[in-house]
Amino acid sequence: MARAELLEDTRYPLSPIAFVEIRVWRLPRTQPGCNHNYKYSLSLTIEGTCVMRFDNEAGKGDHQHSGRKQYQYRFAGLDELYSDFWTEVETWRPQWKL
Repeated sequence: MARAELLEDTRYPLSPIAFVEIRVWRLPRTQPGCNHNYKYSLSLTIEGTCVMRFDNEAGKGDHQHSGRKQYQYRFAGLDELYSDFWTEVETWRPQWKL
C-alpha cells in the first residue's frame, strides 16, 4: 500500500512573537472534499495563538481560517497555495509589533 510522502515540515520564525509553520504531504490518492492529492496546513502564530491558517480536511475540503472566520479556498496547485499564504501572512505584519 502506498503511503503519504512528507514534502515539507518547517517552522519559520518571523519575529520574537511570530512564526509560520508549513506542513505538506503528497497522498497516495485524493481525500473526500478535495480534487487533488495533497494534505496541507500552513499557519501563522502570533503570541501563541494561531491567527491564520490554510488547510484541508477529509470531507471539509480546502479552506482558510482568518481570525475566527473560515472561508473556502480554491486550491490551484502548491505554488499558488504558497503564494496566497505568504501574501496573507504579510497582511498580519502590523500585529507582529516589531
